[in-house]
Amino acid sequence: MDAKIRGFFDSVGSFFSGGDQIPWCDHDIILGCEREAVEAAKGDSDELKSDSIMRLSWALVHSKRSEDVQRGIAMLEASLANVSSPLQQREKVYLLAVGYYRSGEFSRSRQLVDQCLEVAPDWRQALVLKKTIEDRIARDGVIGIGITATAVGLLAGGIAAALSRKK
Repeated sequence: MDAKIRGFFDSVGSFFSGGDQIPWCDHDIILGCEREAVEAAKGDSDELKSDSIMRLSWALVHSKRSEDVQRGIAMLEASLANVSSPLQQREKVYLLAVGYYRSGEFSRSRQLVDQCLEVAPDWRQALVLKKTIEDRIARDGVIGIGITATAVGLLAGGIAAALSRKK
């Protein structure tokens, strides 16, 4: 019974805190990826450069800092035109979807994750992200409806109080 109660309160807490299954990335990891990208840029291997940029992009869009997320989105969008591999294209589009989700642009994120799922319909990461986006949109809608209902209730209560005073 205690486990059921704990589960209920955890789910309510997750609802209001916006908990999701998408990992976060610490700033220290981002700094390490930046150093790696700088070192790779000095070398001759295009594959090493591409891999280090991909890891840095991943770290940036998974950051808790909005400026890092925006930087990751910009890097991914800039590098999307130079992609030759369909697998790498899919990965970058997925990371863009994560970045847009983290920045609060849920409709853009959903468009991008749908694009990923057109290529790979059974891709578990993309399916989880899509569900996370849809849950977030639904939760924000419920909260918005609650705020609107509260405002309407307060307005109606104020009008009723004003009318009762006039009598």
